Amino acid sequence: MLNELRRALPAGRVLTDPDVLAAYAHDEAVWAEHDLPLAVVRAQTAEEIQQTVQVCLHHRVPIVPRGAGTGLSGGANAVAGGIVLSTERMSAIREINTAERLAVVEPGVVNETLRSACAEHGLWYPPDPASAPWSTIGGNVATNAGGLCCVKYGVTRDYVLGLEVVTGTGELVRLGRRTAKGVAGYDLTGLMVGSEGTLGVVTEVTVRLRGARAGERTVAGYFPSLSAAGDAVAAVSESGVVPSALELIDRHTLAAVDAWKNMGLSADAEAVLLGRTDALGEDEAKVLTDCFTAAGATWAAASSDMDEAEALFAARRLAYPALERLGPVLTEDVCVPRGAVPEMLRRIEAIGVRHAVRIANVAHAGDGNLHPVLVVPPEERARAEAAFEEILDEAIALGGTVTGEHGVGLLKRGGLARELSPAVLAMHAAVKNALDPHGILNPGKVIASCAPSS
Repeated sequence: MLNELRRALPAGRVLTDPDVLAAYAHDEAVWAEHDLPLAVVRAQTAEEIQQTVQVCLHHRVPIVPRGAGTGLSGGANAVAGGIVLSTERMSAIREINTAERLAVVEPGVVNETLRSACAEHGLWYPPDPASAPWSTIGGNVATNAGGLCCVKYGVTRDYVLGLEVVTGTGELVRLGRRTAKGVAGYDLTGLMVGSEGTLGVVTEVTVRLRGARAGERTVAGYFPSLSAAGDAVAAVSESGVVPSALELIDRHTLAAVDAWKNMGLSADAEAVLLGRTDALGEDEAKVLTDCFTAAGATWAAASSDMDEAEALFAARRLAYPALERLGPVLTEDVCVPRGAVPEMLRRIEAIGVRHAVRIANVAHAGDGNLHPVLVVPPEERARAEAAFEEILDEAIALGGTVTGEHGVGLLKRGGLARELSPAVLAMHAAVKNALDPHGILNPGKVIASCAPSS
């Protein structure tokens, strides 16, 4: 099979060096199982991806598509005897169309690179995961990534107009459209977004763009407890104001960022809530401030200092790597109704106490997407995993979901099976079997029962 791959692809595409295999064996998910792949293929064209899939299909060899490897669910983890198919070198921005407000990019384009290129044309690509400086558009599509501003502007799926994809049968197909509207046939593009490489390998993405927006104002609030910060989130939702960002950072996270970057942001507060508004005038900023104060903030104000405001949001983006410096971390990604945020935060705190596990909390609080981060020494693994599963169950009990943006991958398969009914799980399996009948695309991810067939 490897010899056939080498004959089909240009020299240097197929890598088998043990150090390279180890570097591509897993993403950033701690403790998600992985194996060394048989080889890594670093494709540079759609045709090379198609040839790779066709060779692997002939030999029934599994393929794990991979972007930058910044995932947090084990979705890009290698399987024994399989191929890791990397799209990182497919990094061209093929088109930025100002008239149609769209861009056409290869999957290896880094999110922030696309955003910067669009800004030069007075346009804006809104999805902005915290990993935007490193994660790729292909990976963002795979997990339907969100980010800080998705509370107002939506997630990746809301901006993907069309895709070019290699299916599990080795066909190179185009899905979607370039037009502003279109309802011809099933929404196969939307189906691919968030499928984590289990239904096809993305080779090109057409995204919708927006015009550049007005500058933002930041409102910061300091709270004596996580639940008080949660009450403020609920108050903002009830007010009718839709902020362009509403982020929560607890004191554990701020202290970790300070210890790493010396930013001087630690405060005598259990939680900090950061709101942003890009609406004209000052009305929304005042509403946010009033909501924070009414919920019990010890201090709340709109920032007039852009550097100070950016420093606070920089701390939010640095949360995960800062906490990772303290030891192995297990990152949650549950999403609950906005009105349930205070109760979910209370339940998370209780779970940490019950299992004697340190849990730091960061969140896209404005849309109920919470990221409890379990900082776990190896000897505490069993307690942490029990806490992890209990957090999933509490989110489901409150009408939420086990993942808001990181994806199911390996870590959330059990939670997904508890969230969805058997009939709905069967629908997922039917779709998987139709588009990947031999089960070679990212086997064992998302739905464990979908496995390669002979």
